Amino acid sequence: MKKYAIASLVLLAAASGAAFGAGNAAAGKEKNSMCAGCHGIPGYRTVYPETYQVPKIGGQHAQYIVDALKEYQTGDRKLPTMRAIAKGLSEQDMEDLAAYYADGH
Repeated sequence: MKKYAIASLVLLAAASGAAFGAGNAAAGKEKNSMCAGCHGIPGYRTVYPETYQVPKIGGQHAQYIVDALKEYQTGDRKLPTMRAIAKGLSEQDMEDLAAYYADGH
């Protein structure tokens, strides 16, 4: 009986891990056009609303990217351009983009 309980816990943990943070890097590649215009240019700076050095996000931890996008959606992060972009993203879009950029793109 104990063996079955342990196996059940392992399966449950694997299933819950797949349900959360299940970004698809290939799908993220198809969705990244709005990101690549700034984050895909080494050393790029934007001048709206002020001069701002755009951070490199390739290789960044996926959960950090998802959290940042959610903070832009809620207004906890204030950069207007990113707020406008994040508002149009679904949870799956964020996960897919995060998976793509976490792979180092």
